[in-house]
Parts: sequence; C-alpha cells; structure tokens
Amino acid sequence: MLIGLTGTALAAGAFRMAGDARTAQAMNQRTELVVRAITAEIGRYRTVLADLAAAVGAQSDLTAAEFTAITRPVDRQRLPGATGVVYVVPATTDQVPRLQAYWRARGNTALRLRPAAGREDHYFGVLRRTLDGRPVDGGTDIAQAPEAAEALRTARTSTQAAISSSYRLLRDAGLPPQRQQLSAVLAAPVIASSPPARVGAFRGWILMGLRNQDFLRQTIGREAGDQVRVALYDTPSGLRAPVARWDPGIRVDPGRAARDVGVVVVQRTWDLTVRPTLRLVRDTNGHADDAAWAVGGLITGLLVLLTVVVVTSRDRAVRRVAEATAALRTDIARREEVESRLRSREKELMGFAGMVAHDLRSPLAHVSAYAELLREEAAEQWAQTHRGFLDRLRAAAARMQELIDDLLTYATADSSTLRTADVDLGDLMAGIRADQMAADDPPHIEVAELPVVTGDPTLLRQVLENLIGNAVKYSPPGRRAEVRVRATAERPGWHRIEVADRGIGIPEDQRVEVFDAFTRARGSEGYPGTGLGLAIVQRVVDRHGGVAGVEPNPGGGSLFWFTLASGAAATPADSDTMASLSGSRA
Repeated sequence: MLIGLTGTALAAGAFRMAGDARTAQAMNQRTELVVRAITAEIGRYRTVLADLAAAVGAQSDLTAAEFTAITRPVDRQRLPGATGVVYVVPATTDQVPRLQAYWRARGNTALRLRPAAGREDHYFGVLRRTLDGRPVDGGTDIAQAPEAAEALRTARTSTQAAISSSYRLLRDAGLPPQRQQLSAVLAAPVIASSPPARVGAFRGWILMGLRNQDFLRQTIGREAGDQVRVALYDTPSGLRAPVARWDPGIRVDPGRAARDVGVVVVQRTWDLTVRPTLRLVRDTNGHADDAAWAVGGLITGLLVLLTVVVVTSRDRAVRRVAEATAALRTDIARREEVESRLRSREKELMGFAGMVAHDLRSPLAHVSAYAELLREEAAEQWAQTHRGFLDRLRAAAARMQELIDDLLTYATADSSTLRTADVDLGDLMAGIRADQMAADDPPHIEVAELPVVTGDPTLLRQVLENLIGNAVKYSPPGRRAEVRVRATAERPGWHRIEVADRGIGIPEDQRVEVFDAFTRARGSEGYPGTGLGLAIVQRVVDRHGGVAGVEPNPGGGSLFWFTLASGAAATPADSDTMASLSGSRA
C-alpha cells in the first residue's frame, strides 16, 4: 500500500508536469499565431497604402473624380478597423486661400480649409473617401493632432510608409465617450511620377485612419479564439493602459504567467501581453490530476492484488503480469494510431494548400491573358491614365502568379515523390547561369567546379534557382549583381554548396527566421518577393538529409550554404579535387 500511494503521488506530479509543458507549448503556439496575424495584416495595409500613393503620384493633374476611382477598390471588409483614405497636402498660412481655390476647381467644391491658430505649417485633407459610413467634415488641419503630424513628417523624411503613436482621431471627437477608442494613422508619401510635376518631387501623403480595437478584434479573433486574452500596448507613445484588447469573456488562469512579446509595426513596436484562459488550460491539461490519482489508485490495487497472488500462487502472478503487459501494448497501439492520424491530417492540409494554389491558376491565367490582349490591341486607343491602370493590373497579376507558384512549390516540396539520381551540379548551374545571362541586366556569376551529388534533379534545380534569384533580386539598386557559387568537402561522403552574393545582407538576429515560410528580413521591404523562396530551399534540403544555413559574406552580402550527399558517379579523383579546392580556399 505504501509503495502504491508513493507511486500515485509521483504519477500525479508527472501528469501535472506533462500537462504544464503542453499548456506552455500551446500558449507559445497561440502567441505566435497572434503575432503573425498582426504582422501580416499591417503588411497588407501598408501595401494597399503604398499602391494608392503610387497611383496618385502617377496622375498629372489629380481631380476628385480620379481620386474616387483610384480608391474605389478599398473597402472596410478588406481592411478591418480602417476609417477612411485621405489625400493630405502641406501648406503655410499664406497659401491656404490659393490651396482651397485650387482643390475646389478640381471637384471638391464644398472644401473649406480651417487652419489651426498659432501655427505656420498646416496639413489639410483635400480629398477624402470614408470607409466606416460616417460623414466626413473636410478641411480640418491635421497639424492639430501632434501624433498624426509626426507620422507625416516621418513618412516624408524616410520616403517610406509610417504609423503614428496611438491617440483619439480628430473625427471621433463628436462620438459618445463609450464609442471613442484609441487609434493610429498610417501615412505614405506621394511622389510625382509623371509631368507636369517634376518626377520624384514630393506632392503630399495618403493617410489612412486605423481604430485599434476594431483592428485587433477582427484581425486576431480567429487566431486567439477563447483560449487567450490579449492586451495591446503602444509603449513608445507613453500610454500605460492598453490601447486595444481581445477578451473572449473567459476567466484567465491566475497561476499561469503571461507572455509579453513585441510586434514590429512599420517603424514602431507594439507590445502584446497574452494570458491563457481556463479554456486553454483545460483543453491542454485535461483532467490530469484526476487521471493521475485514478491510475495511481489502480496501480495500488494491482500491487495489493499481486502481493496476495504471489503469496498464494506463482502462476496467478505470472498471469496478472501478462494481462498488464497486454493492456500496455494496447495503449501503445492506440497512441501509434493517433500519431498516424495526425500525420495523415498534416498531409491533407498540405494537399489542400496545393489544391487551392493550383485552382487559383486558371482564373488568374484568364485575367493575365485578357490584360495582355487589351495591351496589344486596345491600349493605343486609351488615355495615358487608363494605360497606367492596365500596366498596374498586369504587374499585380504577375505578383499574384509568383505567389501562387511559390505556394504550390512550398506545399508539394514536402510530399512529392523524391526521384533520386546522380546529379551533376555543374550542369545544373550552367543552365541556370544561361537563363540569368539572357536578362536585360545580367548579373556577374562566378561558378567554381561543382561535384556530382545524389538527389532529385528538379528539386535541386529549384534550390539553386531560388538562391541565385535571391542573390540577384536583393542587390542594391544601380549596382550589378555579383554571385559566386562553389563547393567544399564536408564530412566524408558529403559536400557543402555555397552561394555568396554582394546584396543587402541579413541582420544577425534573423538568419534563422528567414527560412520560415512568409518571413522576410528587415531591409527587404522595397524588394519584390513572397517570403517562400528560402522556406522551399529548407524543405528540399531537409528531404535530401542535408542542412541549410546563412552566414555573412566577408566584404558585404550573404553566404547561403547547404549540404548534399555525394553521388555514386563521383570518382576518387573528384573527391581529391574537391579536397584540394577546399584547402586552397581555406
């Protein structure tokens, strides 16, 4: 009995520790989902704002009707929490009458500018489109809101989108106090890209209001569910109270520590505090204590019974042990069945992602085809403005095609049949180099002697194309891309393939994260990409039993590397050559 009770207590402790570990893991996963959701949504808002700023900057003489046409695709369902889109221009006090007359003549006939007293510099919203259904009182001097004015100045100085600290919007001053909430504004500079304005000249800003509570509720509601409570703090603004909350209405577990994590939002950092609710603890921990005591009680009973059986009959004790062993095997079989179902479910999810990406290709092909047909047969009959719209349509379709292709490749890279053979990497690189040299601005690609390895030729070509493509894509503007490919001997039977560039480089704290799906390093915001290229590389290399990584390239840029097994066709002479090459470059 004493041994049984001791075992019960130990089992209860073990069950509780295991439950705590599962709860902590679930908490980490839920926190990561919330952070990714916020980052992805803010990135989408920023892209929409940048596209609007580019479209406005392309107009030679912007009118109210053109602004309405440009902003018509923007709606609140696509941008939860957004209040509206405003074209803002700067002015001094003596310029206000001329500015008002100018924009009235361009369609905003009701515009009445009201400069703030005691200021010389003003920021006026001259064209607006509301997204929340509330009437807009135009002509307000945005300089009255120091937070918004600071965001405008930051965007103009950096020539990039900027977000303000949290405050109450000027247009919300008339709302009842219970309906007011802390908000922020996103600003993107408008740069002229067509005459008569000087190309590259600053013309104003595109401004979008964002109500924090509405944004947080609609952005993370599905990811957070009823398992966590989230509080958003805009710490750099000096506000101590949360600027927005997600509360599913379920009490939090006071015995569990909160997770504090920072989220980079444009040029600012928001702080999130995530607390587990009792639902999360119950779903992950279950009835661990009850189960532990039940199992312990059963063990105690078995020990007492076995003691009696041993005293009375050895054969009966053996039979009881055999029964216990059979029960254990059954439990193991059930666990293996559950693990098999989980693996099957994972394959189904990957297959679903691939199917979605595949099914999107057909309608996108129609869009691209008709856009190309319009460009070839009807573009000359249109005004310059409409041709600009058509060019942006074709560019957007091309970006979507790239995303679909990468998504389909990523979804199938982990599950497609691996057709291994001896692959001459030198031949693969020759084809890739020829494709790159056919470009309008070909890069400088230096290829050393490469080995024969074992792998799937198609997937290995994808790895090299992605690394070479990244090296070319992320080269600083105005400088010819430089890429160097070589191989060194790794441990016996393995080679290390290196692709070095002179690009923008990767910050040290992000050299592991860049291999995650949809992750892009700081500094790459102005370059095209889907965030899937390196994730595809990681999956393909993993399937070949190798590892991949990135290091700083001496002299600037990045050095990506991965390992592959030697091919059966490799000769001793090949191995000696690779060893010699490695030694000469050490």
